[in-house]
Amino acid sequence: MPHILIVEDETIIRSALRRLLERNQYQVSEAGSVQEAQERFSIHSFDLIVSDLRLPGAPGTELIKLGQGTPVLIMTSYASLRSAVDSMKMGAVDYIAKPFDHDEMLQAVARILRDFHQSKSAATPAGANAKSGSDKVVDNSNGEIGIIGSCAAMEEMYSKIRKVAPTDSNVLIQGESGTGKELVARALHNLSRRAKAPLISVNCAAIPESLIESELFGHEKGAFTGASAGRAGLVEAADGGTLFLDEIGELPLEAQARLLRVLQEGEIRRVGSVQSQKVDVRLIAATHRDLKGLSKVGQFREDLYYRLHVIALKLPPLRERGADVLEIARAFLIRQSTRQGRLDLSFAADAEQAIHHYPWPGNVRELENAIERAVILCEGNSISAELLGIDIELDDLEDNFSGLPGHASGLGHETNEPTEDLSLEDYFQHFVLEHQDHMTETELARKLGISRKCLWERRQRLGIPRRKPSSVTAD
Repeated sequence: MPHILIVEDETIIRSALRRLLERNQYQVSEAGSVQEAQERFSIHSFDLIVSDLRLPGAPGTELIKLGQGTPVLIMTSYASLRSAVDSMKMGAVDYIAKPFDHDEMLQAVARILRDFHQSKSAATPAGANAKSGSDKVVDNSNGEIGIIGSCAAMEEMYSKIRKVAPTDSNVLIQGESGTGKELVARALHNLSRRAKAPLISVNCAAIPESLIESELFGHEKGAFTGASAGRAGLVEAADGGTLFLDEIGELPLEAQARLLRVLQEGEIRRVGSVQSQKVDVRLIAATHRDLKGLSKVGQFREDLYYRLHVIALKLPPLRERGADVLEIARAFLIRQSTRQGRLDLSFAADAEQAIHHYPWPGNVRELENAIERAVILCEGNSISAELLGIDIELDDLEDNFSGLPGHASGLGHETNEPTEDLSLEDYFQHFVLEHQDHMTETELARKLGISRKCLWERRQRLGIPRRKPSSVTAD
């Protein structure tokens, strides 16, 4: 069990973080300051140190040298985000902005521990436990997976990653939210010649527009109100490594112009400065938006779009990945079951069927959240479709209706009404009204491929009255 040290002077935050980590099968120790940590613990013995940047007495960055190689994750607020960049230059492995959500913290901790373990393994004699390039791209050895899946679209993606990673070409990763664009960016970085240099990840949609230029490109002292000292930006922090800009479609036009200069000239100019400085950065960008369409209406610079679009990788949505969805679901079940100490859990048959047929609009992120919730709430050893909270929406009923007596020719023959112009809601309403007198709500829901809760909600929305008990007696 990995042993993590939390150094945070705010008791509420420290206690909440300790409980979060302990619930996820980590051993945790805590301290309120660097001095207390030194007095109570052998700091270098921990697997990971999670520390606030600003602490009473010495700052959290002091733990970097005290840890003697132990990775340090720095917590900071957006107001001091630029200080976190300085922390990374001093040797912090990563930073996380407060307030953070639980998933974000758990993902960061799992990633850092995995990378630290792999770096120690790499220090073993040559040839021992060596991994091929493809193994690094698709690594599901311990549940903390990179990318899983073997459908044709993903195999093509792996092939492109192996070809593109060793180059310095800019890459644009496209795909719906939750498809794993950051995982692809990490694979590209880890397989590149820059793997030992920083990978700086920035969510352009998460930084206030008024701060984004100074966050990315840095600023000089006095450049704006509150700029009491000059600070390096995130682009500068990525010098020699990789800069990953997620949701780049949200980048303001002014910042786009500065980013274009980085790509064209290989240099940056801090906000408020008249001098430029050279940077060596490989850019990987990601978006779920149509940048070409945005460029046509003036919302995204066309010249920047073509600079980014040197290599384009398109991640397929989960609904187009066939059997991959069940493979990913089983991997998530192993991960969450291990964290919760519930190794006896498995999917019921109806759960596997629902997982396979549900469209997953939130993609892999939605799938993992559904499984985590089910593992926590499951009282037996079998996870049902209802426990996963999967409601097959009307858009997904078309296939389900194919085997029902009220669909297509069957519906037409029984009612002698044309069916070509009927919508899926018409099918739903017709089927419920026709069969509710001799079917229970459970049977209706099962035939329609939805949960009873979803059936009730659709009745309310479409104004379909539920049959009265007397009608069953009469039947």
